Amino acid sequence: MKRKTRLIHGGIPGDPHTGAVNVPIYQVSTYKQNGIGNHQGFEYSRTGNPTRHALEELIKDLEHGTRGFAFSSGMAAITAVIMLFKQGDHLLITDDVYGGTFRVITKVLNKFGIEATFIDTSNIDNIKEAVQENTVALYIETPTNPLLKITDISAASFAAKELGLLTIVDNTFSTPYWQTPLTLGADIVLHSATKYLGGHSDVVSGLVAVTNEKLGEDLHFIQNSTGGVLGPQDSWLLIRGIKTLGIRMEEHEKSAKEIVAFLEKHPAVSKVYYPGLESHPNHEISKKQALGFGGMISFDVGSEANADKLLKQVKYFTLAESLGAVESLISVPAKMTHASIPKERRAELGITDGLVRISVGLEDIEDLLEDLEQALR
Repeated sequence: MKRKTRLIHGGIPGDPHTGAVNVPIYQVSTYKQNGIGNHQGFEYSRTGNPTRHALEELIKDLEHGTRGFAFSSGMAAITAVIMLFKQGDHLLITDDVYGGTFRVITKVLNKFGIEATFIDTSNIDNIKEAVQENTVALYIETPTNPLLKITDISAASFAAKELGLLTIVDNTFSTPYWQTPLTLGADIVLHSATKYLGGHSDVVSGLVAVTNEKLGEDLHFIQNSTGGVLGPQDSWLLIRGIKTLGIRMEEHEKSAKEIVAFLEKHPAVSKVYYPGLESHPNHEISKKQALGFGGMISFDVGSEANADKLLKQVKYFTLAESLGAVESLISVPAKMTHASIPKERRAELGITDGLVRISVGLEDIEDLLEDLEQALR
């Protein structure tokens, strides 16, 4: 089954009971049993819901995993995955990671005795040098948010396996349409499905897929025990969004490449971050492991003042948190998505006050280019 076909026909397509071409919204909390433990696969909607199950089967198929899981947000998905570990365990995590991930690791989960070291995983030697006796997992975000750094998933997963570590990959920016980390050696892949998978700024959700039944059983136990599950209405919206993921991702990237070419030549822009650029330090790795470069671009306009002026002038780029939607979005990571990261740490990583991140939407490219041109002018 080809990629676009899998988006539409993967998982559980339709309803076998009625012939409906879409999975219905099973807005239900509990299910009739014909005897104690004698049910039709569902007993309570925290444990399992038919609409959510269809979505979980879909992400399992798209990521080529053995089981899939749907959570109430991307952060709920990340938290559930980290709950696979115990007090005293140590994680290696990509340094240029989403601010919410950094926050939950350093401000919440650390209280339960889970330790972490943030390293540049784009250099595989850093993984081997940073491993400790109590290290149990490698957590990779690639491409990273917001600097779009690339980690070689195959090489990192191989190194992790040699060290006895699980490999977890945040695949939010690439989506399974461009990149499938489980086929490259990762053990767990996760998404903020709020972004490209939903694609319409109308649902908040997180998805996870795993490679083996043991991980699946352990993660389902955590999902059921902690209860951060996705509701049926949001599950249905996400299934609907995923059906158009392929054509959306192709259009996002097509426009992104034109915008990158424009920004590279503009005198007000000091640097452009995009893995599709041949000048990107990991361009060849990105080409090797992904079928596309995506629709996310970061660029530096030199100062906080310049960034503020730019945000006030744009018309078609909406100033907002999030990304991956049909409308083009613009943000300043230092003040928004990564404000939870200490300023000194942001400076170390290169997340300057003049760094602007855009999520290229589906508007006509001529309008987007004209908007950026007038705003930069």
